[in-house]
Amino acid sequence: MESDCRIPTTCCRPRILVLHALFWGLVSLRVFGASILSKDEKPPVTRPITTPCWQIEEFVVATECSQCNAFQTKTLPECSLTGYVERINCTKTSKEVHKSCRSTLLEEHLFWKFEGAMLGLTVLFALVVVARQRSLDRLASEKVRRQIESI
Repeated sequence: MESDCRIPTTCCRPRILVLHALFWGLVSLRVFGASILSKDEKPPVTRPITTPCWQIEEFVVATECSQCNAFQTKTLPECSLTGYVERINCTKTSKEVHKSCRSTLLEEHLFWKFEGAMLGLTVLFALVVVARQRSLDRLASEKVRRQIESI
């Protein structure tokens, strides 16, 4: 009688042990290799994050919120957030900095756009509800008609 290695017997154990050793060897190589590589790398240079003066002290708005021009968009990081910027003067430090802001005209435009979309969805779903109610009423009257005819 030949031994069949599909059935777990003593003949298959060395093969399983080799597969386990290979698997755990690859896992440990991956883990320890990553730790060795990370020791050689230098830590990234981090700049200290400074809090803008307008967040920690009082300020005066020098120029009202206006849309960024092409030059400001390329040079000021504040313009990338909203596309609008205002110039402010911090009172304690006498710094003049730029601050990202939101335009009232843009906000109003977005508000009415949202209101229009909600009104459109309201009308759409009201029509869906009416159509669904009519189809259910039709099914109910058909059922009643069939019950009356069967009598």
